[in-house]
Parts: sequence; C-alpha cells; structure tokens
Amino acid sequence: MSVRVIIMDVDGTLMNSQKELSPKTKETLIRAEKAGAILILASGRPTSGLLDLAKELEMDKHHGLLVSYNGSKVIDCETMETLFNQALSVEEGKAVLEHMKSFDKVRPMIDKGEYMYVNNVYDNMIQWNGAPFDVIQYESRGGKFKLCEVDDLAEFVDFELNKILTTSDPEYLQEHYQEMMEPFKDKLSCMFTGPFYFEFTAQGIDKAKALDTVLIPMGYKKEEMIAFGDGHNDASMVKYAGIGVAMENAVQDLKDVADEVTLSNDEDGIAVCLHKHMPELN
Repeated sequence: MSVRVIIMDVDGTLMNSQKELSPKTKETLIRAEKAGAILILASGRPTSGLLDLAKELEMDKHHGLLVSYNGSKVIDCETMETLFNQALSVEEGKAVLEHMKSFDKVRPMIDKGEYMYVNNVYDNMIQWNGAPFDVIQYESRGGKFKLCEVDDLAEFVDFELNKILTTSDPEYLQEHYQEMMEPFKDKLSCMFTGPFYFEFTAQGIDKAKALDTVLIPMGYKKEEMIAFGDGHNDASMVKYAGIGVAMENAVQDLKDVADEVTLSNDEDGIAVCLHKHMPELN
C-alpha cells in the first residue's frame, strides 16, 4: 500500500544536530506533498514552536497537521482549526506544580498564549554534555515565547495546561523522576522527552492516540502511514504506523520496537527512507 501520511518527530529526527532542516530533506518532503502525501509534525514542542517549520515545509498548502505538546493537541495547518485537544485540568496542573516544589533542582515551565512562565529566569543553567546549558532560553526561544517570572506557579495556574515541562541536570532527573511521578503515575502520562526533560500530560495522552483520533475519521489507514522518531516519546507512534522507523541516532528502546532503522538526522535519514518506500519520488 502506498504511503499517504508521513509523520515525523522534530528534534533529533527531522532537524539535524544544528537544529536545521537540511535542503535534501526539505526538498524530498515537499515533493512527497506534491505527490499527494500529507505531512504531520508530531513533537513535544508547543504549537507555536512548530509553525515556522510547517510553513517552511509548505504544510499550510497541503493539509498538513501539527501534533504538539506530545500529543495533547492537533492543529490543521491550513485552517488553524483545533482538531483535538486534551489538556490537564486546573486541579491536576496545580497538584503537579505543588509537588515539584519538593525537588529543589527541578525547574517547571508552563505556557499560555505568548508567554512561558518560570519561577526564576536567572536560574536557567543545567549541565549537559559536560558544559553549562541555558535550558530556559533554549525552550523559550524554541517555542517563540516571552518569559515571565511567577513566584508560585501552583497558586498562579487557573487555566488548563496542555503539558507541564520540567527540567534539571539529566543525572538529577534519573535519580528523582520516580518520586516526581509517584502521586500521578496512575492519573497522568509522565515521561522523559529528552535527557533533561520530564513532562506531565493528561492521562492516556501520547502521539499515537492523537494520530488515531484525528486520522482514522479522515479516512486514512495505518498501513498508509510512515512514522519517524528518535526518542522514548516516539515509541507509541512508531509502533502505531504501518511503517515505524527509528533514526540511527535514536535511543535503543525505540530501535527495538521499530520496523526498520534509517540513517541519522545528520545524514538525511528521513529523505533516504522515503525514497525507498515512495517510488514516485525517484
């Protein structure tokens, strides 16, 4: 069966190590759209952090979809209509943020509108690959957010959240993530989305659920979907799609459940794999 739906994680998958979209991958994806396929960006990023990339890929002209916040929201690029949205309740958000106060090295980040809210914009450095890394600047710039300080995020939140993102040194998160998720493990989705990111979303939320909720009523079949990823949070969609592909740079757990492994995100792995499965591109 021919490929009609191309689903891609963004960071570590579609984007190379320099956070750039390579010319070869861009050209291949636009050609796939013109051949009749739709593109879906499925990311932990907020919707605002996907819009420029979607425009660069001309997804607004070809019925592309944005699956943001790790699957809690789906947007139609052409109409900007929200097709699916399942957020944390105000009570759930408050409970998570209150619990995070028990972990002195954990920095929660939440967003609403054009702002990302944190406790302290100057408490922004973690250790990553043996060097200081300004994670709050990285996340706010990636999501196109302005920064705002709030002393007590749990008290501040009176609105639903698509996700609560927390960050710390990777070693600290590995040591404490089970304690962080303990009160919520049977009530929410709690997961690593990167070595220095641990997130909370509504129960049952993942990329596969978002895809299934939206794509099946549109008339697409799993057998017509190909999905690319590199991280633990990509496992659900890689297993869901007819062809599930792990990047060479993916975590081993994802490679273990994928149907195949393509080249890395620095070697145009998506483009190479699509030329293999879509003869119309050759």
